Amino acid sequence: MSIYGADRADAPRYDDVAKQYDAILLMSFGGPEGMDEVMPFLEQVSTGRNIPRNRLEAVAEHYYAFDGVSPINQQNRDLIDAMRKELLRRGHTMPVYFGNRNWHPFVTDTVKAMQADGVSHALAFMTSGYCCYSGCRQYREDIIKAIESIPGAPSFDKVRVFYNHPRFINALVDLATQAVAHWSEDERRGSKLIFTAHSIPTAMAQKSAYEAQLDETSRIVSERMGFDEYILCYQSRSGVPHIPWLDPDIADVLAEQAEQGVTHVIVIPIGFISDHMEVINDLDHEAKDVAEQLELTFVRVPTVGLHPEFVGMIVDLIEERMQAQPTRAVCGNRPANHDVCPINCCLRG
Repeated sequence: MSIYGADRADAPRYDDVAKQYDAILLMSFGGPEGMDEVMPFLEQVSTGRNIPRNRLEAVAEHYYAFDGVSPINQQNRDLIDAMRKELLRRGHTMPVYFGNRNWHPFVTDTVKAMQADGVSHALAFMTSGYCCYSGCRQYREDIIKAIESIPGAPSFDKVRVFYNHPRFINALVDLATQAVAHWSEDERRGSKLIFTAHSIPTAMAQKSAYEAQLDETSRIVSERMGFDEYILCYQSRSGVPHIPWLDPDIADVLAEQAEQGVTHVIVIPIGFISDHMEVINDLDHEAKDVAEQLELTFVRVPTVGLHPEFVGMIVDLIEERMQAQPTRAVCGNRPANHDVCPINCCLRG
């Protein structure tokens, strides 16, 4: 089963055999959906990470401001609905299931439901477009733990990561272009293009292509938008302070740009596919507040969400795994990512 990855170092990275799938699994992070779920959710997320209690309580306040409801689960349900409609439009009737790593519906419960429904071979789509332990391998590990604990569980393949898929790029460029359509040509030419993604521990980043893939997405979008320069930075750092994480942080980048005389910034959160809590809090509140203090005109571009190009891309990738010798759509300087993960792919660090 390719969800396990390759069984030897010289195993093929691409699966060119036509497949039939009984179902699709959308695999995501999860979030609370009520005030009484916030702290249990954060404790689940932080298990084994030694994050101080006061830090969790501070993060909990972000959720309490939304009555304890994270937007992410409903956003994923909306995406699943859009996927179902697009699949049906193309003549595919397989159901789409929803499983999370950190909250209900937990992936183990979802795999149990799939098994009970008679699913034998499923395809997993992870809501992360980039390779790293927390963005890919850990999701695979979650699915593996689930299927190994359930007698008769379905087998799983996975969809490749999509950071350089043309339709993902199309969605980003379209959303960014629309976001600044009201600017004058002078404002646009004088602005700085800033891309953000979730920071991860440096040791984890060194075991994956995360930084290179993010930079490639940034470069392609910049070129498509007619910018000669761009800045890639990070947000949403967590964990204990003494462990180094990827930087620069977006707040530091905004300060540097203001010092250099920049007056307008376009912030594109390429590391996220929906406007969930980290995007809302870390960009729409914290980063925007910093920009206002620095007297920067700040535009935050929406995430790809339900953009037709993004939904179409997901179904394209599903169909890609169903075809023999498929043409794998890709743009930029890097090849299409692998279908089957190498043995030592995306280690924790």
